[in-house]
Amino acid sequence: MSHEDRNGASGVVLSFLVGALSGAALAVLFAPRSGRETRDLLSEKLRDTGERSRKAGERAIERGREVADDAARYVDRQREALEKRRDRLASAVEAGRQAYRDEKEKM
Repeated sequence: MSHEDRNGASGVVLSFLVGALSGAALAVLFAPRSGRETRDLLSEKLRDTGERSRKAGERAIERGREVADDAARYVDRQREALEKRRDRLASAVEAGRQAYRDEKEKM
């Protein structure tokens, strides 16, 4: 992503946030409820949003742990496969050396 793309995305996000805050401010000013009712409603919505955010964060952390565990298992499997190949290659090289020595002794 180029620097200009990041700036464009940042501008969109910033514009969205400014619009959301402006809309929230206007909604509070022109709300049909009393100030106390509005504060209670906003407080409840804020708690609900906080709870949803916390749960989403927990899910994201759990998913991250699952991905990390999967990656670790994959790396372990690849390491084992590589060690087996290395052992087979070392055995083949040693067998070749032994065959060479055996043939050299016959001469």
